[in-house]
Amino acid sequence: MPLEIVTVPCLSDNYAYLLHNAATGETALVDAPEEAPIRAALAERGWRLTDILITHHHYDHTDAVDALRADSGARVVGAAADAHRLPALDLTVAEGDPLTVCGEPAQVIEVHGHTIGHIAFYLPETGAAFTADSLMALGCGRLFEGDADTMWASLSKLAALPADTVICSGHEYTQSNAKFALTIEPDNPDLISRSEAVAAARAKGQPTVPSTLSEELATNPFLRASLPQVKENIGLAGSSDAQSFAEIRKRKDRF
Repeated sequence: MPLEIVTVPCLSDNYAYLLHNAATGETALVDAPEEAPIRAALAERGWRLTDILITHHHYDHTDAVDALRADSGARVVGAAADAHRLPALDLTVAEGDPLTVCGEPAQVIEVHGHTIGHIAFYLPETGAAFTADSLMALGCGRLFEGDADTMWASLSKLAALPADTVICSGHEYTQSNAKFALTIEPDNPDLISRSEAVAAARAKGQPTVPSTLSEELATNPFLRASLPQVKENIGLAGSSDAQSFAEIRKRKDRF
């Protein structure tokens, strides 16, 4: 059976995720932005943390790790490449390393770009990828440490996952991302429809994540940078895919 996934809003616009195996009682947390809402979500369901998975070192993904580990004894897992600036890790991982989460095989995908050392966790049996600030709903993370070529390579790895993969990203930025995406593809019917659905959800205070990879492939301008029509729309017909991505990222940074 697929693991149960619970989306936990934290801080002003962050998300953490709980994964639970009902058969074994194991519960994993992906990123730990804020202690109180995560504890509340666990208590509501009577779950106890067994693992904490960290995607990258930014404080709004790690601040509550030590407090949550203190009474649960949860195993803390993070990137070997980022271990020097993460909370103390019980297990360091890199792409290709074997990993089991809540009794299910998991894959570590290195997605450098937003930071160097950022990783995503993909659980093929559950069909979910925890991408944090790499691939986001209708967007991608700012390039704080990596360059455009690096981030395009990272996003290309994620784009190659099965189209029905559930993308569990780290922030509620979707509405502003949609407004920007429409400046790149104003005539994309899938994007227009999704933008309207996002606006309706936010008006009701509902989360717009997770999304599906198929949705992102149809509407996310950063994943669509390789398409001839997108390149033409931004005045870069015939450019490389990475050049097109770089231009879209620059435009978003100024948006």
